[in-house]
Amino acid sequence: MKHYSVLLEESIELLDIKQNGIYVDGTLGRAGHSSEILKRIPEGHLYAFDKDQQAIDESTEKLKAIGDNFTLIHSGFEDLDKELDARGVQEIDGLLLDIGVSSPQFDDADRGFSYRNEARLDMRMNKEQEFSAYELVNEYPFEQLLYVISRYGEEKFAKQIARKIEKYRETKPIETTIELVEIIKSALPAKVLNKKGHPAKKTFQAIRIEVNNELTALEMVLEAGIRRLSVGGRVSVITFHSLEDRIVKDIFKKYSRAEKVDKRIPLLPDQIEMKDYEEITRKPILADEEELSENRRSHSAKLRVLRKVR
Repeated sequence: MKHYSVLLEESIELLDIKQNGIYVDGTLGRAGHSSEILKRIPEGHLYAFDKDQQAIDESTEKLKAIGDNFTLIHSGFEDLDKELDARGVQEIDGLLLDIGVSSPQFDDADRGFSYRNEARLDMRMNKEQEFSAYELVNEYPFEQLLYVISRYGEEKFAKQIARKIEKYRETKPIETTIELVEIIKSALPAKVLNKKGHPAKKTFQAIRIEVNNELTALEMVLEAGIRRLSVGGRVSVITFHSLEDRIVKDIFKKYSRAEKVDKRIPLLPDQIEMKDYEEITRKPILADEEELSENRRSHSAKLRVLRKVR
């Protein structure tokens, strides 16, 4: 299947790339965004992160065909501070993040991300990580399962699903994706099963987020990346569900919007709080009709951009 980089043109254009800039792609994947950045920085350098060694292996030759001014880092983007410090990089001119699971990971049935293919429960973005969906589903107590499914999946029937999982594993471990799908279905009422969309989608999303510690990692990389921006530098983030988008929105707001002051209180110019950052996108940018027709993943994508102004 062809791999699409969602909101590619918009996210790259809004990075406002400088030819000699230092840029970070926190989500290398199959180098869709990284390739476009590298083409634009003949005198600069690109640092790209990915937990998935397979993604790094497959992207290396593609990037070498463009230039050799890049460094690929086999690590999660939450390690941005540590990895850039180790390479003596203090400031960056841009950070790009395309959050979520890449299409090749979904399409590889053996990775256990998909609720449509039979595979061992896995969902690890980093195959070297010990903790997987198998351990979560079979070892988390009911209360913890309930929290994960309701919090990260925003699933209305989280309690019923968690109870079914708890009961099923009393007799045998839950081994595969399809086994889990059938357990989830058994917990849902007919009106939900008859609705459009896969009934296991929210629960699988929740498990994937927990296995890969995605939301905490997102908060960490945003804070680190924003602090490292040079003046004029930008952070460009593509998200695919409301939990991620809310984190990006709230952190961008924290850095760019001054606290509201009662307009009736007279203030001198030097008493007015000025933020060092501004939101380029007060409202998120969505995919256009052409992209939507080519790639269904684009339907839920939202792009937000922050710039350092002083």
